[in-house]
Amino acid sequence: MRLVFAGTPEVAVPALRAIADSRHELLAVVTRPDAPAGRGRKVLRSPAAAWADEHGVEVRTPRRPRDEDFLAWLRDTAPDCVPVVAYGALVPPAALSVPAHGWINLHFSLLPAWRGAAPVQHAVLHGDEVTGASVFQLEEGLDTGPVYGSLTEPIRPTDTSGDLLGRLADAGAGLLVAVLDAIEDGTARAEPQPADGVSLAPKVTVEDTRVRWDEPAFAVDRRVRAGTPAPGAWTTFRDERVKLLPVSLADGVTVAPGELVVGRNEVLVGTATTAVRLGEVQPAGKKRMDAAAWARGVRIESGDRFA
Repeated sequence: MRLVFAGTPEVAVPALRAIADSRHELLAVVTRPDAPAGRGRKVLRSPAAAWADEHGVEVRTPRRPRDEDFLAWLRDTAPDCVPVVAYGALVPPAALSVPAHGWINLHFSLLPAWRGAAPVQHAVLHGDEVTGASVFQLEEGLDTGPVYGSLTEPIRPTDTSGDLLGRLADAGAGLLVAVLDAIEDGTARAEPQPADGVSLAPKVTVEDTRVRWDEPAFAVDRRVRAGTPAPGAWTTFRDERVKLLPVSLADGVTVAPGELVVGRNEVLVGTATTAVRLGEVQPAGKKRMDAAAWARGVRIESGDRFA
C-alpha cells in the first residue's frame, strides 16, 4: 500500500522505521511543527521529522490537520492508508475520509482501557500488572474505533513509564505492520471495542507527579515511576524543587511522612506506611546525583523533611 505516516515523538520512530522496511511504500511523514525544546529553548525538528530528513522522506508539518492546504496535499498524494503513532493533534473527518483504508492508530494500551494521551503513565500510576498495545481504526471519538489487533506486555515492578513505553513501541511497530499487511491482503477484521472496561488517561501534568508523602510507600513508588522520565516526579526541600528518580521500598522502616533520615550510604524518606529509599535526585539547576551525595551537600539536619 501507499502510506503516509503520522507521528511526532521518539516513541513513533520504531513504527516509522518498521514501515520503511516493510513491503509498503512510504510516501511522506506528517508530524507536528518544529518547536522549542530544552533549557535553551532551541527550535528542533520532531524525532519523526528528523528520521524522515535523514532518510530522504518528504515531511509535512501542518499547524492543524484541518488546514485546507494540508487537506489538498493529502488528497493529491492519495495514500491508501495513514498509520498513526502519537501524532499529537486531532484529525478531522475531512482528513480521515481521504485514504481508502482511513487512518490506523497504534495506541499503547489494551483498549478500551486507558483511552487518551498518557496510557502508559496511567497504567504505571495505577499499579496495573499487564498492559499492551492496540491497533485501531481512527475515528472522531477519543480512541473509540474498532480494534484490528493487540498484544500484551507485563508491567515489571521496577518499570518506569519510559521503560515500558520503549518496549511497547518496539513490539507495537511489528503489530502495526502486520495489521497493514492484513488490510492489503483483505484479511483484516476490526472488532468494536467492548462497552465495559473503559478508562481514561488524560495528559499527566507536572502537578500530577508531585510526590504526596502522606500516601503509602507503594503509591509514592508508582507516582515516581509513572513520572519518569517525563514530566518528572518532584518534591520540595527548603522551598526549592528537587526532581526524584525511581525510589525503592525500605520494608520495615517507619519514618514520619516526608521526614528525611540519612544513613552512611542511603537516604530514607517517610510515607504513610513504610519509608522509601531515594535513588538519584536532581536539585533545581543542577545535574543528577546520588541521594547520599546530595544529602551531604545540603547538610540535612534532624527533623528536615520534604514538603
